[in-house]
Amino acid sequence: MRFDTIIRNGTVATASDTFVCDIGIRDGRIVALASGLEDATDIIDAAGLFVLPGGIDSHVHLAQPSGEGIVMADDFDTGTRSAAIGGNSTVLAFCMQEKGQTLREALKAYHRKAEDRCHVDVAFHLVITDPTPDVLGQELPALVEDGYTSLKVFMTYEGLRLRDDEILATLDAARRTGALVMVHCENEDAIRYLIGRHEEEGKLAPRYHATTRPIPAEREATHRALSLAEIVDVPIVIVHVSNREAMEEIRRARQRGQKIAGETCPQYLMLTADDLDRDALEGAKYVCSPPPRDKASQEACWEGLEQDVFDLFSSDHCPFRYDDAEGKLNEKGKRHFRWIPNGIPGVATRLPILFSEGVMKGRITLNQFVAQTSTNHAKLYGLYPRKGTIAVGADADITLWDPDKRVRITNDLLAHGADYTPYEGLEVRGWPVRLLVRGRTVMASGAMVAEGTTGIYLPRDRSVLVRQQKPDASV
Repeated sequence: MRFDTIIRNGTVATASDTFVCDIGIRDGRIVALASGLEDATDIIDAAGLFVLPGGIDSHVHLAQPSGEGIVMADDFDTGTRSAAIGGNSTVLAFCMQEKGQTLREALKAYHRKAEDRCHVDVAFHLVITDPTPDVLGQELPALVEDGYTSLKVFMTYEGLRLRDDEILATLDAARRTGALVMVHCENEDAIRYLIGRHEEEGKLAPRYHATTRPIPAEREATHRALSLAEIVDVPIVIVHVSNREAMEEIRRARQRGQKIAGETCPQYLMLTADDLDRDALEGAKYVCSPPPRDKASQEACWEGLEQDVFDLFSSDHCPFRYDDAEGKLNEKGKRHFRWIPNGIPGVATRLPILFSEGVMKGRITLNQFVAQTSTNHAKLYGLYPRKGTIAVGADADITLWDPDKRVRITNDLLAHGADYTPYEGLEVRGWPVRLLVRGRTVMASGAMVAEGTTGIYLPRDRSVLVRQQKPDASV
């Protein structure tokens, strides 16, 4: 059998196994796993390297409307380029429905933004902000059948958040159609009340973003989202969990028998609220929601990864330029934390941070790393077994890792559109040195090598969580 590519001499790891073998690739797929494979156009020597499934970052914001006068730093070109630099072969970005807009209209516009601009493969989550009967009863069922099988709802941000009855209606529609719902859990009423109190006291610096979005506001909303999902009897994903209290709500829901997935992100392992209190307006770089917490919350999030309370480790890449009138330092943002765009860049640093701080420091195993950064994403969002594993028949999405390569993170390494990284100067051990997307080398030695943009859009099946739910009627 002749192959297009053979990867030899590497240590292969999946979510369940670690072994040494050669990988034979033909027509963009893995077609053989064996020792001593011969006869290929291209042979890659992976001696001393880990051979892992390409990273899947299922929580990425690209080219998203961000409010009047504010421009997101990454479009699909720069965002997927940065994803590749960081060892990711697939990203799932958010298609935002604006008020009064149909889902089809939103998708048509978003596909135009992505077309011919992706360096890795992409799929879209739908963001529901206007859950009209037509949207939930007609559009959503058709779109789920077309492969748009996940959606997101917000419990915070005026203009985005849904009321509880709207969340229930959306969850019920998801149950009937087989969609998986992601929930951003923060109590908007509590946040607005605290912002008002801070304004009365003149507390407007970036650090007060954190004190107006305290842990109880996230914990309460997490409990409420889980309760609403229990009422409708539908699985959900609790995204970007930042603390023990919210994590324990997920643990307790599972103990009650709910099918729940949990997600955390690098900022909750590496940053704290103190970062928002840096000199001048430097703290604006770290404004995101939920905000970074404290050291105890960091340890709790590590515990959640170690004990598999968290299924997903995502970046929540939401990039804005810092020193820019259309970014963090817009004129209103300089005067008041509530106008600082929420979000930080991180799609390129997600995998190196978890590999270095998790695998190399013995907090998680290599197999957990693969599960939490690739396999579980593929399973939860309807891409498995095509994506997220190294197996015969799977796409040849493969990242070669040098476990001993030491890199000091600097913004110029990351190829994103932001003018900073919150992890500037962090030294990591372990770095992706080559990325193949469907058998084609896209990145090598920290640089893009493929000509043009070869990423494709991926329609998806239903989530494994959805396929496991009971077939009885919804509420």
